[in-house]
Amino acid sequence: MPELTAEQVQRGRGPDPTALARRKLINREVRSAREKLTSSTGLQRAFDYELVRVFAQYRLNGSAGTLLLAFLVAAAACVWVPFYTVSGWLTLVVLTTGFTAVLCRRFLAEPSAAARVGFWRKLLPTAELLHGLSWALLASLFIGIEAPGARFFLMTALLIVSALTVTLAATMPIAVYSGLVPIVGAIVLSFSGRSDIDSVTMLLMAACAQLFFIFLTKRLYSTSVETIESRAEKDALIAELETAKANSDEARRKAEEANLAKSRFLATMSHELRTPLNAILGFSEVMKNEVFGPHANASYKEYSGDIHSSGQHLLTLINEILDLSRIEAGKYELNEEAISLAAIADDAAHMLNLRAKTKGQTIRQATEPELPRIWADERAIRQAVLNILANAIKFTPQGGEISIKVGWTATGGQYVSITDTGPGIPEDEIPVVMQTFGRGSLAIKTAEQGSGLGLPIVKGLIDLHGGGFRIKSSPRAGTEVTITLPAERVMDTLPALPEPNERSAA
Repeated sequence: MPELTAEQVQRGRGPDPTALARRKLINREVRSAREKLTSSTGLQRAFDYELVRVFAQYRLNGSAGTLLLAFLVAAAACVWVPFYTVSGWLTLVVLTTGFTAVLCRRFLAEPSAAARVGFWRKLLPTAELLHGLSWALLASLFIGIEAPGARFFLMTALLIVSALTVTLAATMPIAVYSGLVPIVGAIVLSFSGRSDIDSVTMLLMAACAQLFFIFLTKRLYSTSVETIESRAEKDALIAELETAKANSDEARRKAEEANLAKSRFLATMSHELRTPLNAILGFSEVMKNEVFGPHANASYKEYSGDIHSSGQHLLTLINEILDLSRIEAGKYELNEEAISLAAIADDAAHMLNLRAKTKGQTIRQATEPELPRIWADERAIRQAVLNILANAIKFTPQGGEISIKVGWTATGGQYVSITDTGPGIPEDEIPVVMQTFGRGSLAIKTAEQGSGLGLPIVKGLIDLHGGGFRIKSSPRAGTEVTITLPAERVMDTLPALPEPNERSAA
């Protein structure tokens, strides 16, 4: 028996360590994806870390726009308020905006696995509260100023800041409310004690705007949760697909190892079984034919015949298993030459005619005239035709009829069709009989025992030739098995080879 290589020995000991490490990593990713679908805040399927991360990214990216807005508001406020007073307020806004940006940057710098989500869910809303207070102090700059347009400018600036807060902090509603409360308080204090129609109208408009901002916050939050949820489910699906792929790779590796073990087993058993079988067949044939004289007991001759026939059956079974193994492993090599399909069918009928006569069966042949030769492996095609015809004789009852037809296909190829009057095969059992060791239920009840390898071998041999294999049958109406060879194997369609002198000149 051939020696195992180092790689094969290592593979035989167990799974590849690299594959195991990869599967463990994938399993961790699957668990992580599934954990994202569980809430730790009481919200249905919330995603704590992702929501805080989106908040931090939005706030960090919006810092430049917030500072630009602060400078524009400060420049416009100088129309009614002294510059030194506005500059103090602007400095406070810049500091709170920068403080919030620094916190967001530090959160994003933390690894996701080590992020303290609960801590940041408290600290970032606090920073948002300070930022809202700094903007709310804008109202203190306009205390006692009754100039036209001052109140309208103040309310407009605070509403713009409210809208900005809702847009940037919507993934954390608590942060939105922390930023809006100081601004709402500043608007209410600015218009408190005023009963003129303009002040009341602006106050009502501000109230409606804040209610709209609260509604918008809820909608944006729901949209963010749905978006993150969809992404998490997609990640979970991808991780599960990776797991399935890893399992498939492992299964394929095991199948390859099993196939290698099967090939070695068959190669070994071929030699180990054929050697004693040759002795059994040889000596049993000598005893059966009484070469060295008659037996003292007539039963011995019968027993010798039984031993010889059993050995022949076992040898045939071994040959079929080896042939099927070579076909499945892609190791069956075709020895192609120009052959006559009609002649092969005629030889098969002649070889099995005696077997058919013992069962009272009739074999009828119909061959189209002047069929050209085909380019194929004679042994393979002969074996295919013999297997089909032997099956037809086996499953056809006493006095039945078997028809063999050879002719042209519609596409210019050639076919052999063998029809019997046996029990037939139910339509749902045709895939079963095409499997290795598969047999139909009616055939099991009405025919002699067989290995169930004949049809799979035939299909494998015809597939190697690029041909077709078809079974047409119905219960108790017989079976028709047809094999076809493609038009490109018909010799008339093949280009002629150049003469030897032409090949040497070329």
